[in-house]
Amino acid sequence: MNKWHFKMLYDGKCPFCLREVRWLQRWNRHGHLAFEDVSSNDFDPTLYRATREELLGVIHGIFPDGRMVRKVEVFRQAYRAVGLGWLLAPTGWPVLRLIFDGLYRLFARFRVPLGRLFGRSCASGTCSVNRKL
Repeated sequence: MNKWHFKMLYDGKCPFCLREVRWLQRWNRHGHLAFEDVSSNDFDPTLYRATREELLGVIHGIFPDGRMVRKVEVFRQAYRAVGLGWLLAPTGWPVLRLIFDGLYRLFARFRVPLGRLFGRSCASGTCSVNRKL
């Protein structure tokens, strides 16, 4: 049986993603949150019945039973796994959920230019972003 309660699939070439993963790793004292780098050469997207491009387009997360979630729900579940679910709980409220999902969609689409704007660039210059969100 898996010790983790939720697994975050992240883009290890994205500086924003890495910053978030590192922050969550500090809070992951009980190991309830697992991490898997989708940009890694040894990553196999077929394990998740998806393509690498799909998984890099927006953030995805997996429960031990195989259920997959995307976008802001990933952050809600990841924070819940490390005991900080209360921080993002309001993003799941009906009206706010729509707003935050829309904001995330914009962020995911423009994270490379945003990274450059804030002085962070991707190692490859693209962060493997799929522009067809």
